[in-house]
Amino acid sequence: MAKLLHIPANHTQRFTLHNEIHARTPVSLTTPVRASHLALTVSPQERQQEREHLNNLCQRFGVIPPSNQANHFSAGFDNFTFHWEQHGEFSTYCFYVNQVDSNSPFAKTALEQAPIDWLDKLVGQSIVAAHAVIMPCPEQQPSSAEISDYFEGNAVVGSKMTGGDAQAFTDFRIHNDGFSRFIILDKHLQIEQAGRLMQRLFDIEVYRVMALLAFPLSHELAPKVSAAEHCLSKLTTEMAQENCDDKKLLDQLTQLAAEVESHISNNQYRFGATQAYYKIVEQRICDIKEDKIQGIQTLGEFLTKRMQPAVNSCHSTAKRFSLLSERISNASQLLRTRVDITIEQQNQDLLSSMNMRAKMQLRLQETVESLSIVAITTYIVNLFHSILVSLESTELISIKPEIISGASIPVVLICVAIVIRRLHKVIKNIDD
Repeated sequence: MAKLLHIPANHTQRFTLHNEIHARTPVSLTTPVRASHLALTVSPQERQQEREHLNNLCQRFGVIPPSNQANHFSAGFDNFTFHWEQHGEFSTYCFYVNQVDSNSPFAKTALEQAPIDWLDKLVGQSIVAAHAVIMPCPEQQPSSAEISDYFEGNAVVGSKMTGGDAQAFTDFRIHNDGFSRFIILDKHLQIEQAGRLMQRLFDIEVYRVMALLAFPLSHELAPKVSAAEHCLSKLTTEMAQENCDDKKLLDQLTQLAAEVESHISNNQYRFGATQAYYKIVEQRICDIKEDKIQGIQTLGEFLTKRMQPAVNSCHSTAKRFSLLSERISNASQLLRTRVDITIEQQNQDLLSSMNMRAKMQLRLQETVESLSIVAITTYIVNLFHSILVSLESTELISIKPEIISGASIPVVLICVAIVIRRLHKVIKNIDD
């Protein structure tokens, strides 16, 4: 017995992530078998209602329902096998019955075994509905006409698959009953191979339709992105002209940017989903390992030819919006730079004007100061003269007051100027 070793505490998601590789395993099928596959788009608000409806089916047949966290479920019921999977935007329901009439494989369907009242209350909207059968391959290779008879005379596509162990055919059309059809001719399929092959064909059918959900949106948005590109071209032309109204142009660019970003945010998920779904289609086509049958187009050739232009159109529209957003951003940045330069120039002009006014004020102040020196000198000299006149009346001085006052004017003027200059220096030192 192996010795148990102590390891650190497990990460909270360790077992969930470890077991994810075993999730959504295909149902093992004993051939011959017929199947009906439904894919229904389900909104987030309908998820709980979908689980409750699934639980009702399990209760009706006495089967333990899946847990609330499960996103896939398989079980055997009275006369059919049931498989359910929940995906991001849709859920799939598949019904299997081990009875096939080789002469008329679609006369009876596996869906007929499910309760009608339960089917009528399925949650969501049908995006894909398909019937498929796996039946023994005849000893003689059937002709294209014989295979076409199973599809109401429509042209079919198909190939050898899984290394030649089976051949699969379809016409990729919705028939009068509202279902598309697949026929798999079994040569040497194992039960696991049969389940995987049928699941991959159903995946191709579902994901190719889901990938094209953005195609009508692409057609709807193409005129809008063209109009936005034309508007941007017009605005950039106006930007190159002299004497244009930068503020008006910036407002128009801002409004255009808001419209483009709104389209991007509203539709980015849909265009991104198209690329993701198309990659799944390509992967499933690779998984079935097609070998060409002479005279019949393979599924991969058919889907690539028909889907690639639509997917490219969606990608082109999304890329045009992305590039347009970048161009608007560049134009806005250029215009803002020009506006900033204009504002800076205006500020420079304003500062120059303020500097000129400051110089004028300084000169005026110097003039006023000169006048104030003269006024103070006059006042002091007049005061000194009055004193001298008083002294003359008392005969204390013999020199006329006018002579002394006149001689004192230069001295008083110089002293006043020195005092005022020192006072200016003191005030300047206080400001510093």
